[in-house]
Amino acid sequence: MTMCEHMIEADDPAARTPQGCEDCLKTGSRWVHLRRCLECGHIGCCDSSPNRHATAHFNDTGHPVIRSYEPGEEWRWCFVHQSVA
Repeated sequence: MTMCEHMIEADDPAARTPQGCEDCLKTGSRWVHLRRCLECGHIGCCDSSPNRHATAHFNDTGHPVIRSYEPGEEWRWCFVHQSVA
């Protein structure tokens, strides 16, 4: 599998809010699954969640790669290239 340059250059920052989606925690919302930004460590909720905070974070910041923050999942997603690794 070929990875895009964003995935190759992605870092591995610590989660900023390891207990859940930081935006949902602020507003009292709920989430389905969690995603961690590999540029800054932002924890956001997936697109199956009501507020789609991981995608909103990409739209606001341009940080291209997220990683699943679910136990046992290792996959990453590049928003720019719409690719998974």
